[in-house]
Amino acid sequence: MRRRVMLAQWTPVPSEYGELLRFEIRANAFCHQMVRSIVGTMIDVGHGKLHAGDVRAILLRRQRSAAGQVAPPDGLTLWEVGY
Repeated sequence: MRRRVMLAQWTPVPSEYGELLRFEIRANAFCHQMVRSIVGTMIDVGHGKLHAGDVRAILLRRQRSAAGQVAPPDGLTLWEVGY
């Protein structure tokens, strides 16, 4: 099955600890650790380890090993499942 991402966005969230970032993603289905791989790759872009233009090439390779590090599960929350 092909996974289709309909929404992927970062939004700032004020908190008592300062401003945090929330990543929201919606898709028709997810592979094992798919969200963690996407988040880890975007964090690598934010830290300058990858260029934003590299993300398209990573997706086209269709190999998880081409992606950045897998983000740790800490702080990740499944908020809603829709049908």
